[in-house]
Amino acid sequence: MKPSSSSSSSSSSSLLFHAVTTLLIIIISSSLPPSSHGHGAYDPAKPCKRLVLYFHDLLFHGGDEPFNATSATVANATKLGNSTNFGKLIVFDDPMTKDAHLLSTPVARAQGFYFYDMKSAFNAWFAYTLVFNSTEHQGTINVMGADTISSPTRDLSVVGGTGDFFMARGIATFRTDALLGDYYFRLEMDIKLYECY
Repeated sequence: MKPSSSSSSSSSSSLLFHAVTTLLIIIISSSLPPSSHGHGAYDPAKPCKRLVLYFHDLLFHGGDEPFNATSATVANATKLGNSTNFGKLIVFDDPMTKDAHLLSTPVARAQGFYFYDMKSAFNAWFAYTLVFNSTEHQGTINVMGADTISSPTRDLSVVGGTGDFFMARGIATFRTDALLGDYYFRLEMDIKLYECY
């Protein structure tokens, strides 16, 4: 006796469902961080590598200070944000030091941009690379995310790296350490890496 076409299509549907489900489980489990593969959960108190650096930004205003400036506005603010600088884009090549002193020897350069992206309050979005070239560290760390300026601390994502920081993942916590008008600010950056290779 021949099987009915409805039972054969039901069997095919069932096999297809199981195949797709298995494939999805494999894709999802392979994209999870290593700690989710049975090695225990991440412990925020125990990063595999930690750096505390100071980010110094000196904004160029078109005067006699071009040799001291480390950042410049490349797009002016729009009129949509009143006094929040909404739409203003700044490109930077800022020194990173181990202490809060601007004239200390830099251990890295922060190279990238930030722009103001909120109409109702001061808020910036950063994307940059920390470029290390010292006897202590070689390579890069890539950081991106929202800097909600009014918050005492802000967490941005470490999304990758090279050299000593190959494929790094973690958090860079910003804390405003100094603010002088609209021409200089200093951020303390507490970088905690949770994936180190």
